[in-house]
Amino acid sequence: MAAAAFCGDWFVFTCNKKLVAIHSKDARERFVFDCSTAEKKPKDDNNSQGGATEETGSDTVLAFAVSPSGKLVALTDDTKRLVLFSCEPSWRCVSIMWVVRRCTSLVFSQAEDELLVADKSGDVYSFSVVEPQRGGKLKMGHLSMLLAVTISPDNKYIITADRDEKIRVSHYGSPYNIQSFCLGHQQFVSALHIPSGHPHWLLSGSGDGTVKLWEYESGRRLQSWDLGQFGQTQNSEADKAKNPAVCRIISSPDGHHVAVQCERMSTVQFFTLHQEGEESLVPHSRLSLPHCPLDMTFDMEGQLWVVMDSDDAPLQIYTLRQSTWECDTKNPNLNRVTETFRPHWESLEASTRTNHRFEHLYKVGYDNVTEYLQKKQQRLEEQQLKRTMAQKANGNKKAKKEASGAVTGPPV
Repeated sequence: MAAAAFCGDWFVFTCNKKLVAIHSKDARERFVFDCSTAEKKPKDDNNSQGGATEETGSDTVLAFAVSPSGKLVALTDDTKRLVLFSCEPSWRCVSIMWVVRRCTSLVFSQAEDELLVADKSGDVYSFSVVEPQRGGKLKMGHLSMLLAVTISPDNKYIITADRDEKIRVSHYGSPYNIQSFCLGHQQFVSALHIPSGHPHWLLSGSGDGTVKLWEYESGRRLQSWDLGQFGQTQNSEADKAKNPAVCRIISSPDGHHVAVQCERMSTVQFFTLHQEGEESLVPHSRLSLPHCPLDMTFDMEGQLWVVMDSDDAPLQIYTLRQSTWECDTKNPNLNRVTETFRPHWESLEASTRTNHRFEHLYKVGYDNVTEYLQKKQQRLEEQQLKRTMAQKANGNKKAKKEASGAVTGPPV
């Protein structure tokens, strides 16, 4: 998994089994954490089955999150580690905890005293940041795989999205108490984002190729945009029958600009957000990239940093100039960050970069009526063919019999 975010002035990205932090402005020493060399899970003495002494997995980073203040970072990997980092005054690993199942999404509470972890079974566990040794506590659950989780800015609600098109808004203190559902997507919901400066709005993206704007406390849908109308089409012939899956929605620090990324597509769709008026989410422009983006993030100045599937230019910065997003090739920090970034990027196999995260999540539709009618027609045609062949065979036998009688003639 290749993913990126900013932690203050630190550009943080995950690359296969590593988390790397590079200071975007100063030539400070980078921080690298390699999951393959990290602490293994100790033996479970209570395991009556006599299983393996340590957790097995590929050590690949599955998800990571940055706290609201930018002082903490957490990641989870395929070996079920949950690693907590502090980046002030310097980078250090605070603790390594263990999750029950492989995770899909992480989020810090606004107070940064709690870390919520969503997993593939549909559960959300709560881990204490202050007392990590306490272990995880089951917070809530879905009946379907969870793909995204976030927390409202006032710390009042947990918002979760799952494979079965549901967005659920639950009370933070009592998650069994459901405030609302945001319903309307036709495929799995793969991205959630509460834009900066708009604490009561929620943006969602899905495998149905749409981006929707919600007033999440009431569950009311404000707007919906089909990305296909902006020319968002899949790159390969095999994918063109499917809608583009939204994999990332982010907003600029001022909350005015929203960027939407779709899986395996070499474009980024921009929107603008307006607090007043019926048209709150307005299409702005579409940025065509030289390569498929793997992830993107805004820095504190509102510049867009894009990690791309390219060995020549794995990192690019885009700046808004006169209503157009332009590649900032003269950015003084780009070359330094890229050169520090490149050695870790080159170690990531191309097959891993272009991993199809959502391929197995699409619903497969079946038209049983059409299939039934086709099979019925086939049976009728087969029966008609058998009757025709039988009639032809009987006709041939009768003709042969008559011909035989004509040759022998009547008895003398």
